[in-house]
Amino acid sequence: MALPGFFSRLFGGKPRVDIWRRYAKIRESISGTMSRFYKVRDTETGEILGLKIIDLEKTAPVESRYRSLKKPSEGEIGAVIVGPNIARTLSWGVAATGESYILLEFIEGTLLHTRLSAREPLPPDQRIDLIRQAASAIATVHKAGFVHRDICPRNFMLQPDGRLVLFDFGLSVPDKPAFLQPGNRIGTPSYMAPEVVRRLKIDKRLDIFSFGVTAYELCTLELPWPRASGGKAALRHASTDPQDIRELWPEIPPPLASAIMACIAARPDQRPPSMEKFLERIASVTA
Repeated sequence: MALPGFFSRLFGGKPRVDIWRRYAKIRESISGTMSRFYKVRDTETGEILGLKIIDLEKTAPVESRYRSLKKPSEGEIGAVIVGPNIARTLSWGVAATGESYILLEFIEGTLLHTRLSAREPLPPDQRIDLIRQAASAIATVHKAGFVHRDICPRNFMLQPDGRLVLFDFGLSVPDKPAFLQPGNRIGTPSYMAPEVVRRLKIDKRLDIFSFGVTAYELCTLELPWPRASGGKAALRHASTDPQDIRELWPEIPPPLASAIMACIAARPDQRPPSMEKFLERIASVTA
């Protein structure tokens, strides 16, 4: 596969930018399995931004599956998903060096994963607020016509002012059957829906399951299943029942408990059909 030609088409043939002349590195911030992320300063405007450099070798096997379907690039997807709980995509393209990049707003804050890993319980009112924000973010993704496919605490940033922001659309695809064929185990194992693990038919409800696991962890600092690594974590979702959230947080408001447990139902048809419906179920919940 000719990587430069393929990704040139994928990114729309835009004029190449000398990104390291235009943007000065401040520091390398968050690096993923298929990309590097930098905090940078725009040398022309002085604005502080986020710059994501995509590893073409690692993303090629994923992207090539959709070549005949004309899948939009990560930058194109991010640009049309706009909301208060979504990291803004500003521009994207291929750099003069041949690297594919995405320019984003820089989100100051702490990864939700880091916050939860500190093992310090969040106040009940903050748990409820963050769950609503996360649900609203995913609703925005779905309303824009996409499935995120990797909802987990590592892809949420918590700002000092309490705003929760969803980022990273590297695995996102249009919410159309052609892009959601069974067979590919995509996502983070501990948050992966049973139908993904079993290689069955999938739809946006896989995000609802992953959200449910994330919300459960926000409330309890634990996962619904015993922690495990790699594929073993995902296999538990398909073979064992989750621990009831009420056992770990006895004071949890009943509508919130039932709504979260519904999200992590093994069968997609037993989950809330949309994030809006989930939000309706917890509309009256207070700490």
